[in-house]
Amino acid sequence: MNMFDEFLSRAAELRAHEQPFATAVVVRCEPPVSGKPGDKAIIEAGGTVWGWIGGGCVQPLVVREALKAIADGKPRLVRVAPSKTAEPEEGTVSYTMTCHSGGALDIYIEPVLAKPQILIFGRSAVAKALCGLGKAIGYRITVIAAGAVAESFPEADTIKHEMNLSGVELGPETFIVVSTQGEQDEEALAQACGTAVSYISFVASDVKSHKLFESLATKGIPRERLTQIRAPAGLRLGGLSAQEIALSILAEIVLVRKTEPAGIKADKNLGDDQRQVEVIDPVCGMSVEPSTANCVSEYRGEKYYFCCSGCKEAFDAHPENYLAATT
Repeated sequence: MNMFDEFLSRAAELRAHEQPFATAVVVRCEPPVSGKPGDKAIIEAGGTVWGWIGGGCVQPLVVREALKAIADGKPRLVRVAPSKTAEPEEGTVSYTMTCHSGGALDIYIEPVLAKPQILIFGRSAVAKALCGLGKAIGYRITVIAAGAVAESFPEADTIKHEMNLSGVELGPETFIVVSTQGEQDEEALAQACGTAVSYISFVASDVKSHKLFESLATKGIPRERLTQIRAPAGLRLGGLSAQEIALSILAEIVLVRKTEPAGIKADKNLGDDQRQVEVIDPVCGMSVEPSTANCVSEYRGEKYYFCCSGCKEAFDAHPENYLAATT
């Protein structure tokens, strides 16, 4: 298997498992550079890189921009050159790197996102309507309900007949809707609360929801988690039919997706000491994330982070020269 076939196989595998990633392809170069047109890499959501798009300073910034592309869903052209253009072109992100030996690279980054998933507990009329509406706008649909049949949920990607989540892949864009309406309500809510999914809604009245939440609290479900459940489910559109209620739930999910993207939600779950803060390489001016930097120096009790070993070596030889330029 050649490199291109491996690239396609790796991308296909990630797609099959609904894992988000970005592809990076070198589209132009000006020597001397190690990356050449056609070189390509896959950057996974955790920052893992497979492939080659250049070494030294190039890879860290490509990973950074790839992760941003996965978060915002937008492609970008990354231009790495000795100096930035006076007026950057729309859709182009420019980096100035003096440690790049005078060459330049243009790298196109394209995010490949997993389809968002609606996980429906229950086989009610609302559940059936939500399955059809969600599938129509491109969501993956998973239905969990004893007695659910394919004829009732023809649009569902997966149907499970046991009230458990074993084998179900849950991601940052999984949205859980409990529409059991009298069939294993507590079991479904308990299963949903045991996940890290941020959106859970319950199709029920305020009175019923309150009673069930109190019961679950006495059984050990944290009250803080129970207060995160949206009940009654959906935006208040005034609809009464199953189809109208399903539409209000789908509208709420769309609103949550657009106003609070997965990347933001993940960042909110981090402590202050876990969030990545960018600092500036004092030699070349490139932004560097301390948590992932491989090149670090200490001078007069302060730590300085570098994009590559070349910048670190230059700093270590004459640190006062670079610090003077930044003060």
